Amino acid sequence: MATDIKDTAHPFDAASVMGLLPARPRLLALGEPTHREDTLLDLRNELFQKLVEREGYRTIALETDCLRGTIVDDHVTSGSRTLDEVMEHGFSHEWGADAGNRELVRWMRAYNEDRPEAERLRFAGFDGPLEIAAAESPRQALILLHGYLAAHVDADLLPCTSETLDELLGSDDRWTEPAAMMDPTRSVGRSDGTGRLRLLADELAALLDEQRPHLTAVSTPEEWDRARLYGRTALGLLRYHHWMADTSPARLARLVAVRDRMMSLNLLALAERGPTFVYAHNAHLQREKSSMRMGGRPLEWWSAGALVSAELGEEYAFVATALGTLRHQGVDAPPPDTVEGLLYALPEERCVVDARRLAAVLGDTRPAPRVSPWFGYAPLDPARLADGDGLVFVRDVPQL
Repeated sequence: MATDIKDTAHPFDAASVMGLLPARPRLLALGEPTHREDTLLDLRNELFQKLVEREGYRTIALETDCLRGTIVDDHVTSGSRTLDEVMEHGFSHEWGADAGNRELVRWMRAYNEDRPEAERLRFAGFDGPLEIAAAESPRQALILLHGYLAAHVDADLLPCTSETLDELLGSDDRWTEPAAMMDPTRSVGRSDGTGRLRLLADELAALLDEQRPHLTAVSTPEEWDRARLYGRTALGLLRYHHWMADTSPARLARLVAVRDRMMSLNLLALAERGPTFVYAHNAHLQREKSSMRMGGRPLEWWSAGALVSAELGEEYAFVATALGTLRHQGVDAPPPDTVEGLLYALPEERCVVDARRLAAVLGDTRPAPRVSPWFGYAPLDPARLADGDGLVFVRDVPQL
């Protein structure tokens, strides 16, 4: 079996990844099994650079706040703000502090220098404005959407004034209350005025669609794309806050599902723009249902990747990443009777694996699932090996 498994692995490069696919997809997604490891971020950066140079990809989309991501995009396309400012304000989850993300932004800005607009690289966050312990106020998205419409359509068509929105929104602190994540009574998502706010947000988004012929004629493509982003984000945030205030057993499952739907809508919008390389956790990009435990309760939901795959078919491709060791987090060499253990026995430090061929080699009797001693690393599920388009395996992930 060892010889057969070796035959499923190829050197890590863009050609090996693309060789697994029937054609260049509009969305090529590379998943990671854990966050904030610069070895994996460096691998991501290397692959994106080759996809830019050889395959015509022009956009990278990361699992970070979609509104903050516009700060990064403005920097890499036009040089606005300093790199330090962009890394501080352009990323959520504190990921601007990661060296691999800083190097990505620096390289993209250098690549775009003196290039015509049509050839410039673009950056996008595709997550909602959501942190682990809280969700942002919908203020920014709503006010920006209203401002765009107010600048371009008859005032009589607007469902409200910006002052009305400001009054209904109230203090941003009440939206970002950390205790609301685990205590729905602390959420404002179903308080007085939020129902009207959701209706007004829906009317503003509908007006955007109704006026599309006019708005696309008087706006740049970038202004139109940003306005649509504001509409999606406002509606998604208000829906998320609505479910934060829910007291039913479905509350947490609805929250993770709403988040991934927000992600999927952002990815589909990016696919309209052209070939996009996507990087996020495996759980957000896989085609099968995702699962986790939260608040002592098992949760299942359809990931952004599953939703996008249902829409795009073969124009969405997903390549998972797995690793051998992460010793600084207590993840030592994998047991030899696991998929990771079989790949760990190969001599390559990193490789691209034909996952479907590997599944065929292993047959119906799959290896046992690996058990991680650290919650932050999600091992492969051997039963779902063939559900992705490929697999990147990194033998050892040292602490850098």
